[in-house]
Amino acid sequence: MDDFTSLRRNMVDCQLRTYDITDRAALAAADAVPREAFVPESLSHLAYLDQSIALPGTGRALMTPMVAVRMIQVLDPQPGEDVLEYAGGSGYGAALMNQMGAKATLWEPDTAARALAEAALGRAGAPGVTVTAAQPGPASFDAILVSGSCEITPESLFPLLRPEGRLIVVEGIGRAARVKLYLKSSDVVSGRPVFDAAAPAVSEFRRPAAFVF
Repeated sequence: MDDFTSLRRNMVDCQLRTYDITDRAALAAADAVPREAFVPESLSHLAYLDQSIALPGTGRALMTPMVAVRMIQVLDPQPGEDVLEYAGGSGYGAALMNQMGAKATLWEPDTAARALAEAALGRAGAPGVTVTAAQPGPASFDAILVSGSCEITPESLFPLLRPEGRLIVVEGIGRAARVKLYLKSSDVVSGRPVFDAAAPAVSEFRRPAAFVF
């Protein structure tokens, strides 16, 4: 067992299992996907720590393993479903959902992050993940993971959901942030909070600055 394999197993046992993550498929994916592949080699020593990791040269960061995997547990991607990770940076969330049997797409508008993702997914052995810069078409996905915190509700992503689809996101900044799960029924989308968590901000969904006289 190499050092990263040992660190990955320790992450699963000491971070994820103690954070109310019990889903076998999610835990198995976290144990199989090499998180160190999704950060630059110079930062690989941080890959399994309980902290978010800023991706140099990009506007993105990886969420902590606990938050990312617990969000995926709540989202509950099923084998064969079409799932999307938005603003995933190097694509760790998409790789986890791909490992769980879903057909995963990473939509990453950040050019530098997208290049990192293409390389990272290759290193991690996740060729099944599609990486795109273009907005997907309406009703393309059964589930969407927004990999970061949003100050405003990411309503522009709702049309990408199919009927009965779901979207999970961290809403709010700092200690006021919490994870919300949105469900789409016909054309109506409703959300509910599921747990408190913090995550790096997604710039596209920041609240516009208030005008000051």
